Amino acid sequence: MPLPLIYHEDYSPDFPPEHRFPMDKFRLLHDHLVDSNVVRSADLLRPALCPPAILALAHAPDYIERYLAGELSRDDQRRLGLPWSEAVARRTVRAVGGSILAAEQALQHGMACHLAGGTHHAHYDHPAGFCIFNDLAVISRYFLECGRVGRVLIFDCDVHQGDGTARILKDTPDAITVSLHCESNFPARKANSDWDIALPRGMGDVAYLQVVEQALDYLLPLYQPDLVLYDAGVDVHQDDALGYLKLTDAGVAARDETVLRRCLVRGIPIMAVIGGGYSKDRQALARRHGILHHTAKKVWENQ
Repeated sequence: MPLPLIYHEDYSPDFPPEHRFPMDKFRLLHDHLVDSNVVRSADLLRPALCPPAILALAHAPDYIERYLAGELSRDDQRRLGLPWSEAVARRTVRAVGGSILAAEQALQHGMACHLAGGTHHAHYDHPAGFCIFNDLAVISRYFLECGRVGRVLIFDCDVHQGDGTARILKDTPDAITVSLHCESNFPARKANSDWDIALPRGMGDVAYLQVVEQALDYLLPLYQPDLVLYDAGVDVHQDDALGYLKLTDAGVAARDETVLRRCLVRGIPIMAVIGGGYSKDRQALARRHGILHHTAKKVWENQ
């Protein structure tokens, strides 16, 4: 069977083209993966909307209601940095459904990748940094509470710390939060993950990959998780507008292959989300995000 990949046409609603958040990157990523023969559009799995009751496993019910009704406070709108519309709200809820579906597919088949997700700055009762609902926290709570897994490990390689994930899950001992991020970067006030690996600016491929390998070789046998949630942010790239770790395309591909193979060789199901990536050149950004899916397909076909 083909590698399970999850996508929905809702992911790129109409959006101000000059906005800093590249909302069209999800559609462009889809087109890139189809054009480069990673997947046929008909083979992509389309997720349902995430029910509010599942969102409420990680978020305050009144916050969910306020956001869906377009009634966020001015402070929350400022922290979020995204305009509200019914289409953006539907896209937000659909994308959490996509991450849940990717986790289900990973548990069933060993590996799956989402063409969105990684909204790790969203907090229990407020948004932040372009993130509204925290898919990594929702998945963790959902699969733990329904008994599908006994332990989840979140391996977050976005260049920014997964502060929302760490704070939401701080009292969930069976959800292990690991954040490899650039130390001098957003958010200014860091949270306390279970494992924070703060990296210096300008690190480059070789030193970065060594840290990734060492972290995985220590943490996977230590925790023996039943599921790994991998945030494959490409804002670590040397051409990213908001990242400072200076990885090349080859470095990003090597990182993704290392994470995927380390999990599969141990028999640990892994799902991957695309995380952060920012560039005015949206086509280049889509190709950069696509490194994950190209690499995952190669790993999948050579198990």
